[in-house]
This record gives sequence, structure tokens and C-alpha cells, in this order.
Amino acid sequence: MLEARAAFPGATLGDLYDTLAMPPGLRQAHARLDRAVERLYRAAPFGDDAERVEHLLARYEHLAAPLLAATRAHPRRARR
Repeated sequence: MLEARAAFPGATLGDLYDTLAMPPGLRQAHARLDRAVERLYRAAPFGDDAERVEHLLARYEHLAAPLLAATRAHPRRARR
């Protein structure tokens, strides 16, 4: 990612990440990074952003459930 951005030293992040004008090399670098990160979550690639977000939120809910249960099991006592 950094190498792809370094190829445009005078460009701002706004210039580089303009959805209509993003340099092809930077877009490809992001696509490779996205695929690598997705493989950390599951073997099959996500079909679209909605599927990716749904999967990540479900994982978050699963991981956060024990924390939420622990806070409900020990309610705070009112201060005097």
C-alpha cells in the first residue's frame, strides 16, 4: 500500500482516494490487501460489501456476547 502511494509523492490522500480518479496501481494494491484480510475471516471471498459487513457484525456480536452477559450479571449498585 505504502509503495503504491509513494509513486505519487505530490498527491494528497484526497487526490489518491478519489473514487473516480484513483491510480490503478493503488486500486490493485487495495484489492490485494482486501483479499488477504478476507482470508483471515473465511476461505471463500465475500460476494459484496453487504455480505462482508453482515459477517463482521455477526462475529462482533458473538465475541461481545460474553461481555454483555457479564455486565448484566453484575449490575452496579446505586451510590449513596
